[in-house]
Amino acid sequence: MTQASGRLLSLLSLLQARRDWPGQLLAERLKVTPRTVRRDIDRLRELGYPVVAVKGPDGGYRLEAGTEVPPLLFDDDQAVAVTVALQLAAGSGADIGDAATRALATMRQVMPARLRHRIDAVQVTVVERSAQRPAEKVDSAVLLALSAAVRAREVLRFDYENDVRGTGFRPPRRVEPHHLINRAGRWYLVCWDLDHDDWRIFRADRMTPKTPTGPRFTPRELPGGDVAAFVNAKFKGAAGGRDAWPCQGEAVIDLPAAEVAPFAGDGVVEPLGDDRCRIVAGSWSWIGLAASLGRFDAAVHIVGPVELRNAALRLARRYRESAT
Repeated sequence: MTQASGRLLSLLSLLQARRDWPGQLLAERLKVTPRTVRRDIDRLRELGYPVVAVKGPDGGYRLEAGTEVPPLLFDDDQAVAVTVALQLAAGSGADIGDAATRALATMRQVMPARLRHRIDAVQVTVVERSAQRPAEKVDSAVLLALSAAVRAREVLRFDYENDVRGTGFRPPRRVEPHHLINRAGRWYLVCWDLDHDDWRIFRADRMTPKTPTGPRFTPRELPGGDVAAFVNAKFKGAAGGRDAWPCQGEAVIDLPAAEVAPFAGDGVVEPLGDDRCRIVAGSWSWIGLAASLGRFDAAVHIVGPVELRNAALRLARRYRESAT
């Protein structure tokens, strides 16, 4: 991008950020002369943007709504941001998925070839839509580098935040990147770890990709073949890529189903009358499952299995000892 083109995009971005801009303030923000600002304003008008002069002691400019859609102008960061947002919207489950996909295709058609190549490299898989926590921010350059490596099927090298050991760092990790995913508002890379000979999931906000990338690879088959099921199984601690909790049990709770269901997570709640219900739920451990059932201020009758009954007894002893 030339310096003049980049400045034109910056000027357009400033005009879109607030209603009125004094000419001198625009010049200061862009680090150019007022004369250069006037020339750039004329160029925007030639492109179809309705920029009007504002009268006043300082003079200034205003970008007004036009009756025709002018050409789209995006800088690199804006193009990546819009692409990511539209792909997330397409996988959000809301009734705008098809519209978001069409919007992305339309936007791509009016972009220069250089930007089309960049947004084509951004491939996002939405695994879980409901965020339960604030998402960590990830540099758009990192997302672009990860997605580009996935698309190109090239070995990726990166430093990882958790790899700090004493006063130094571990050598860069080497992986075959397969999917860039967004799960509950957080970004992850699903990949084959070449050093550990196993599938791994890394948080993107802790990754620092290194250049250049490595050789091309032939993609391996993901266990189970479904990235969403594989990722959910990993987070549940299940073996073999099966999307299920390793510990699952059943109990009856002396509460209406409507009072239990909001806190059941992915468990199944079945009414057994006005004031009782059955719950079938899972957890990463039997103690964890027993503790989750104990959150309700009501009698809990464990149906099974025996591992859940034993875990509840151990937990009861711990609570009793801690209260004495």
